Amino acid sequence: MKHKNIYTGLSDAERSEIEILTNKGYSQRKIATALKRSPNTISREIKVNSVEDQLTGVVGYTAKKAKQKSRVSRRSRRFQWQKIEQHKLLRDFIISKLQLHWSPNEIAGYLKDHSELGYCVSNRQLYAWLYSSRGQPYCQYLYSERYHPKKRTKQTERVMIPDRTSITERPLAAADRAQVGHYEYDSVVSSKRSKSTFALAVLVERTSRLVSARVVPNLRPEPFAAAILQQLGARQARSFTTDNGIENKQHRVITEQTGATVYFTDPYSSWQKGGVENANKMIRRYFPKGTDFSTVTQLMVDQAVALINQKPRMVLGFKSALQCAYEKGII
Repeated sequence: MKHKNIYTGLSDAERSEIEILTNKGYSQRKIATALKRSPNTISREIKVNSVEDQLTGVVGYTAKKAKQKSRVSRRSRRFQWQKIEQHKLLRDFIISKLQLHWSPNEIAGYLKDHSELGYCVSNRQLYAWLYSSRGQPYCQYLYSERYHPKKRTKQTERVMIPDRTSITERPLAAADRAQVGHYEYDSVVSSKRSKSTFALAVLVERTSRLVSARVVPNLRPEPFAAAILQQLGARQARSFTTDNGIENKQHRVITEQTGATVYFTDPYSSWQKGGVENANKMIRRYFPKGTDFSTVTQLMVDQAVALINQKPRMVLGFKSALQCAYEKGII
């Protein structure tokens, strides 16, 4: 009889997406919906793998730290059940009691009360062994928490943004940053606590990494598309890349006015537009998470963006984005 675990651990890509969506102000339930995970899974992930910033004292979730903590935890779990495998008498005892329908908790309690047997294992160790490849054949004797094949039902995909063009169709010149005029754009939202609809529309040129940002009163598709076009100005655009946020529903307006196709990243794959995601992180230095953008003026945003565009960037050979934009004739 084959057994299959219902739960599969979060992948590195999912942890990266959790960080991005958390920074954008998504609730844990919305993140769970986006990743097609249980809200309990997302809640536990954020609770267990969040860390405290030593400088600010703020507790937050970062994918890099979460991945490190997860690897350590998996390594620890890997060794939890080895004690059972290393002692044949203990293993045989556990299997015999499981076949008598003893629960792991009852087996652990019995061994604790009968120290003369010379073995002691915890309830956690028993489950770690049962959920390992060596213990899975004995999960059939558990009253609950067994492995069951997950039955998947076909669901009709809900297309919220019509006429999307996949990033897989984006020209190679845009992908390798060999040609100027290819852009990425995204939004930076106000804190949920403020209940403000104000946000930033952020635009980045892929070759020079030139950043611009504009305050928008809300993320309705029409004003958001207008803000992107306003930032572009008279510059030539060959393509745009963005995500599947509902604010991007009016992408055809951008295409009609610029002649440039808007390409959409794969669902929940924000790393595919890493240039603007990195720009968002730099902007957050000046407007940290929790900012209410209704209190932020466009002048304040322009001053922050100017500092970003004027600093030397390692990825640009320690030139500034502004300098590269001038050299390439973008501005």
